[in-house]
Amino acid sequence: MPNDFNQPIIDEFRANKGRVGGYFEGARLLLLTTTGARTGARHTTPLGYLPDGGERVLVIASAAGAPRHPDWFHNIVAKPRVTVEDGVFTYEADAVVLQGAERDRAFARAVEADSGWADYQAKTTRVIPVVALQAVPGPPQPNASSASAALKLVHDAFRRELALIRKEITESGPGGLGAQLRVNCLTLCQGLHNHHTGEDTMMFPFLAERRPELVPTLDRLAREHEKIAALLADLRQVVSSEGANPQLVISEVERLTDELEAHLTYEEEQLMPLLDAQAG
Repeated sequence: MPNDFNQPIIDEFRANKGRVGGYFEGARLLLLTTTGARTGARHTTPLGYLPDGGERVLVIASAAGAPRHPDWFHNIVAKPRVTVEDGVFTYEADAVVLQGAERDRAFARAVEADSGWADYQAKTTRVIPVVALQAVPGPPQPNASSASAALKLVHDAFRRELALIRKEITESGPGGLGAQLRVNCLTLCQGLHNHHTGEDTMMFPFLAERRPELVPTLDRLAREHEKIAALLADLRQVVSSEGANPQLVISEVERLTDELEAHLTYEEEQLMPLLDAQAG
């Protein structure tokens, strides 16, 4: 049956392509749809998540420290295939409950990033589970009605993630970079690399073949990809160093942000008016 607290969040999330206000404003949030262990009915739950690199994210079955695991956790144990909505894409995933040392490392990362997870664990005698959502191979479905809208949606997701990372680094204090913040940075780097690789190998050749007059614009965008790739390499190096200095990291993130924003804005101005016409 619908959850009166969750449903407004779900509705707002879907209406605003992953953005919500109130308590969850600015948080990394996804919608997890599971299949009921007993009923077989589909249930959707908004959950905070942690980037985990590659094609998976982590969610934590805290239930705010309640004595019992949340219903969605019981569902994924019985039926691990789930649907994930991240605001940009909807995709199928397999839910894997982390065990032993792997679970402990992931939970420690979460606590380092937000001490509220430790407070939840202190309230209950159960070991709070950490669940990896591993994307099933195959193209995700963009939550957009057109090619141009999909491009803008992806771009805005990168903008929001960069802003969130800058905020997290600024709030991390003078000590070394936290483990989860490292993962957040490296996951962003990989996501940008994947996005630009897809453009270089698929979208740009597609447009160049059909609109030869666009070749100079596409060549400029490809050169900008190379500049951004160099900045991503610099950021990876700083983030991966022992005792990474947050000030050095924020400097690299700001360099990347400036270059990327100029690139995204130019690409949107030049390509968005043409994408839907070419797709038609």
